Parts: sequence; C-alpha cells; structure tokens
Amino acid sequence: MGGLDQIADLAQPHALAVMGAFHKGAAPLPDGVETLVMLGPREPGFWASFTQSAEYCDTRPDPIDRWSRRIVDGLANTLGAQAFYPFATSPPHPFYTWAKATGRAWSSPVQFLVHDVAGLWLSYRGALGFATRLDLPPAPAHSPCTDCAQPCITACPVGALVPTGYDLPACHTFLDQPAGQGCMTGGCVVRATCPISRSFGRAPDQSAFHMRHFHR
Repeated sequence: MGGLDQIADLAQPHALAVMGAFHKGAAPLPDGVETLVMLGPREPGFWASFTQSAEYCDTRPDPIDRWSRRIVDGLANTLGAQAFYPFATSPPHPFYTWAKATGRAWSSPVQFLVHDVAGLWLSYRGALGFATRLDLPPAPAHSPCTDCAQPCITACPVGALVPTGYDLPACHTFLDQPAGQGCMTGGCVVRATCPISRSFGRAPDQSAFHMRHFHR
C-alpha cells in the first residue's frame, strides 16, 4: 500500500479524514499491528455525505455505527488492514489512549480530547491496523491548549465540565430544561467554544444527532 496519502485519498470520498497515526510502542496495539491509522469525519461535509447513505435513510437503529462498519471495513479490505471501532466491542478498544498516542490529540482542560484540527469536536469512526510500519509525519510540538485562553473551562452553563471532573448528572438535568435546548440543538457549548472547534465546520444537525443519542 502507498502510505497515509493513499489512505487519505481512499477515505476522502466518504468524507473521512486521517486524524492521526502511530507505531507500535507508542501505545499497546492488537497482535499483528505495527501501525494504527485513526479515521474521523472530514469537515465541512461529513454530515451532508452521511445523511445521503442507506444507513441514515433506512430508519433502523445505530445508523452511524452501521455506516462506519461498512465504510471502514471496505477500506480495510482494499488496503489489507484490520478494522477497529470505538463501539460494540467487549472489552472496548482503547481509542482514548490510541488518540493520545498519535501526538495529534491531547487531554483538554475539561478532560475531553482536543485535536489539532477538530478541536473539541473530535470523534473517531474507526481505525485501520497495518502489519507494516508506515512512514508517518512528525506530530505537532505541543497541545493547542498551551497557547489558548481556554474558554472551555468556564463555558458550561451549569459548571458540569471543569478540570476537576465531569458532573454528568448536572449535565443531563440541564439538558431536560428549556435553558438546555441550545446544547441539544447545536451541540455541547463547551465543545463549540474551543477556538479550533469554531473553525472545523461541523454541521449543527450533526451535533444535535449526537446529543439526542447522548441524552436518552
């Protein structure tokens, strides 16, 4: 296979992007995997692409996970790779650890992962494991939070997301109230406040979709 450029080219028609990669040793990997490449939505455009898919239109449960399996399994078959997912596995694959091992995602001041391109809108639809060590570009020198005023720390209307922890009950209680409908329809205000998130181009409808699944 041709490396990250080929992977990115094959992922692009599905509005997916390479969100990072690392070699075995930076973090534990499944047997037979020397390089792991992580895939996530390419913005702007992912939501417009996904909502045209058969999985979104067939009204069956878990459309985005079923779409992810079809697309990432297809990429894996084409590239001679193993496919891994952040859902429906027991025990779950350590996507949080894997993300940090890429050197392109860090623990933010509010504990969510922050990405050099996606900011706090970071998500992964799957990963590809290769039996060879692919050539990888150097990772950024430091987290974007280092040079940021960190508005995320004070953005939550009920203080549910702070450096000391995540008050999940307070978050869900707020989302049940009229005042919480902005988060329900536009996505978590903390994630949206991140300066990198604001330039990522994620569609509000996509955030609303994920909020409905989070708050059910």
